[in-house]
Amino acid sequence: MSPAKTPLDAFTTEPRVPVPGSERAPLSATPPTSSPPSGATQDVSVSLVLRRKQAIEPAMIGRDRLTHAEYAARHGASDDDMARVNAFARAFGLTVDTVRSSQVRRTVVVRGAPAALEKAFAVKFEHHTLDGQPVRARRGAVQVPRSLDGVITAVLGLDNRPQARPHFRRARPSTATAGFTPPQVAALYGYPKGVRATGQTIALIELGGGFRTADVNAYFGGLELPVPTVTAHPVDGGANAPGDANSADGEVMLDIEVAGATAPGAAIAVYFAPNTDQGFLDAVTTAIHDTTTKPSVISISWGGPESTWTAQAMTALDDACQSAALLGITITVASGDNGSTDGVAGSANHVDFPASSPHVLGCGGTKLVASGTSIGKETAWNELAAQEGATGGGVSAVFARPAWQAKAGVPAPGKAGASGGRGVPDVSGDADPTTGYRTLVDGQSGVIGGTSAVAPLWAGLIALSNAQAKQSAGFLNAALYATPGVCRDILSGTNGAFEAGPGWDACTGLGSPVGSAVAALIARGVSSTA
Repeated sequence: MSPAKTPLDAFTTEPRVPVPGSERAPLSATPPTSSPPSGATQDVSVSLVLRRKQAIEPAMIGRDRLTHAEYAARHGASDDDMARVNAFARAFGLTVDTVRSSQVRRTVVVRGAPAALEKAFAVKFEHHTLDGQPVRARRGAVQVPRSLDGVITAVLGLDNRPQARPHFRRARPSTATAGFTPPQVAALYGYPKGVRATGQTIALIELGGGFRTADVNAYFGGLELPVPTVTAHPVDGGANAPGDANSADGEVMLDIEVAGATAPGAAIAVYFAPNTDQGFLDAVTTAIHDTTTKPSVISISWGGPESTWTAQAMTALDDACQSAALLGITITVASGDNGSTDGVAGSANHVDFPASSPHVLGCGGTKLVASGTSIGKETAWNELAAQEGATGGGVSAVFARPAWQAKAGVPAPGKAGASGGRGVPDVSGDADPTTGYRTLVDGQSGVIGGTSAVAPLWAGLIALSNAQAKQSAGFLNAALYATPGVCRDILSGTNGAFEAGPGWDACTGLGSPVGSAVAALIARGVSSTA
């Protein structure tokens, strides 16, 4: 008589089920290499996302405000689910990274040899070279034992193809102007005067590049502003790795300089992670649940077309943004720099994710022209003819239209008229590189634009308003849509398929900020006006 199976034995023999939304298309840019590249046999880390103990109901968003301890008790992963997933990992010879795993983040990080991971998740790795770099890819669905169906909601990191791109644009020499300093833009938009964002921390999510302290000191010294405290927070092996001015350093420094100069006194926490779906999610959840740094605003200037993401990754990241909303953290996200197609080949319309998440503040772009100390003209940013980009915007093909956009007139994704899904962006601000921001990157001065500048621009305003109000805004989309006069309506311009006009539009959203009105809204408490 054979001995009874242990739970570990059961994991290796029970039937498999696919993780919903985990299907990956082949990486068709290049054929797989005939043999794995050097290093392909090294251990790989994978993040397993688990279900919540209690679901977050839609009515809670913007209404409820939890402490980190309350959130962990209600909406983290359960002890039983954590134990079962840990046992599953051991059954397949995988090591659980107890330092990087987190019950409140609902993430179990496992590490193992590629062959062990292929067996554990019923996948087959392919090896490619993409832009000169080795990439590990997979195709099809990830599968888990049937007893873990619904327990594991996403498996990220098996495939490490680049997931996102930074949304910044450098002004071309032929069209470059002197640009604005961030305080000049803040003044044009009527940000609160004489207020410091002391006590606030703005988190920046970066998937590459880095900053040099000497540049930070020189830039803010040149503006005669206090130098912010800027700290680097590595996630999943990411690091502050400045290289050259033409790299992602431009993104990192633009974010630091715009956020820090529009919210003087705020601390800046930069979360560096690899440019993968795993790295992106882990950076965001790490920032959200960082009870030491405690950011009140998170600014994200990276993203990619919805069509390039797996459904499991979008769901996991959107879930994280819901968590932020419950914790009173605002997330601002750039809507992209490639107009209504979001840079996807063909003429179809696409929107950028995570800007299309209904739990973030999507930030589009304008062209801002000053007349003295006032705004002379502001239109939707569209310099596609000059190969200098255009504001992203449109209608999500993934996320349903949220209730607070019910009266916004969101069109169907491909045409005007019938109601569509979640409309992007929500708000806008100066993004045209011809009217962009003066920056200092790796010792080089220049002018940079893109919707990458608008996410930290709004993050700075929110941090400043939080400090003035002595309370955090949290999720403020519903209140913005319900409160006339908080944005300056942009009435002209296009991003390709969509036109700016009265009210919300899929180019500039509700419009650019009326800083004093946004601050007053936050001071009143956004939940009372939603």
